[in-house]
Amino acid sequence: MTRLGVNIDHVATLRQARGVKYPDPVAAAALVEMAGADGIVVHLREDRRHIQDRDVHILRETVKTKLNLEMAATPEMVKIALEAKPHMVTLVPEKREELTTEGGLNVGGNKGTLTKTIAQLKGNGITLSLFIDPNGQQIEASKEVGADFVELHTGCYCDATTRDEEDKEYKNLLDAVSIAYELDLGINAGHGLNYFNVKRIAEIKEIEELSIGHSIVARAVLVGLDRAVRDMIELIK
Repeated sequence: MTRLGVNIDHVATLRQARGVKYPDPVAAAALVEMAGADGIVVHLREDRRHIQDRDVHILRETVKTKLNLEMAATPEMVKIALEAKPHMVTLVPEKREELTTEGGLNVGGNKGTLTKTIAQLKGNGITLSLFIDPNGQQIEASKEVGADFVELHTGCYCDATTRDEEDKEYKNLLDAVSIAYELDLGINAGHGLNYFNVKRIAEIKEIEELSIGHSIVARAVLVGLDRAVRDMIELIK
């Protein structure tokens, strides 16, 4: 059964927009867990546009399910991860000017850095995932550098404007899942998933967990966080 990890970054986005102390992503995480989610996801960005260092440390102490920290493979972020010791780290590409993460890691082009970073984090008991495009070469490279999981980027599938285009991107995801499964990698997926496109992805039995944030937080503005999370769980489970 597919698990749900809820990304609460945009609760912090709303807080940072006014520079105040609310809404508190830590409180949001508690509500998300009580609604039945299987994990909490946060992305600590270099520019600290939403989640702050303090949030990560408090969440590690309060999250009852699993804390997945998304971050770039930089010395600063590795130091923070080693201090906080989240259950999982998902390494992602990061550009300051982007609105959200655009595309997956180029694992094959950064094997040296990633191998060292992954070994350091895994040596401290942290499960390692890499956010990658559904591409066979990137999946094979992820195995080579020591990742435990890959998180397949579902953005192209979600951005498809025609059924034919969606079918093509869905097949790419199925092929990627097959390769990752054969290599004995854990498989997660996420980016752009919402209440209208998630069911097809959730039906892929090899995918263990979906990471979904923006659509849930956006729906929560209208119906409340508890209802928004429960509605998504109903769709994927």
